[in-house]
Amino acid sequence: MSKLKEQSLQLIKIAFAVLILGVSINMFLGPHHIAAGGVSGLGILLEIVLNIDRAVVVFALNVVMLILAAIFLGRKVFMNILYGSLMFPVALGIVPEIMVAQDRMLSMIFGSIIFGIGVAILYKIQASSGGTTIPPLIFEKYFHLNTSLGLLFSDALIVCFSLYVFGMEEFLFAIMSIAITSIVMMYIETGTNRKKAVMFVSDVATEKFRGKLQTVLPADLTLFDVRSCETPTNQEMILLVVSDKNYPKTKEIIQTIDPKAFIITYNVAEVSGLGFTYHPIQ
Repeated sequence: MSKLKEQSLQLIKIAFAVLILGVSINMFLGPHHIAAGGVSGLGILLEIVLNIDRAVVVFALNVVMLILAAIFLGRKVFMNILYGSLMFPVALGIVPEIMVAQDRMLSMIFGSIIFGIGVAILYKIQASSGGTTIPPLIFEKYFHLNTSLGLLFSDALIVCFSLYVFGMEEFLFAIMSIAITSIVMMYIETGTNRKKAVMFVSDVATEKFRGKLQTVLPADLTLFDVRSCETPTNQEMILLVVSDKNYPKTKEIIQTIDPKAFIITYNVAEVSGLGFTYHPIQ
């Protein structure tokens, strides 16, 4: 793919993502006064306080943040966020401000899900809609403050401002909205095809496990050489990745062959490749 075509596709993706954000704000969160952080939350709040259209507020705030980025973060960061920062208020201006659902809880849930999808798309293509993501980057550069903490602090201030402007109910809805958005983003970024990784060591020969597990389960097995601190004898550890549905059967097979087997199980968000970086059992 040519560089021009790749850049054009990137711009289209950013425009699509900020349009999704605009739908979330103007059709679901904004009409119910749910200001869940970010410049969009400030836009909703200042629209009520100052009677200024939220698109204008977001544009003004993003311009200020762009100036700060140019001064403190350099040209590269400035260019990365420029397009998204300008397109976001445009999206808020062209998406109609209508109340799709009268029920506030329903609007909050769907609005937060849609917002999380939009932000996750921007993160995946390493873009941004600007706004309150800029100050945490500045604090990280000059004061070595973790960006996640900085973003949490800025969103917390906006949500607290929501308590002052709208009241306790809207404040609680805003907190719930942030939680739902975070969960949606996490699942999109790390994948929804969740599995379990099972590692176990046994005094029983690994061949007995290999034959039974590979016959019953659609899983790839990986073999490690391990050594116990208590005994100098080398042992073999088996690693396999199975679906949540197949995990009980996996555990049953292992414990049937060796009730004393040492088993470690943990959740994994994404699995790619055959055998990962290790050597799968042939």
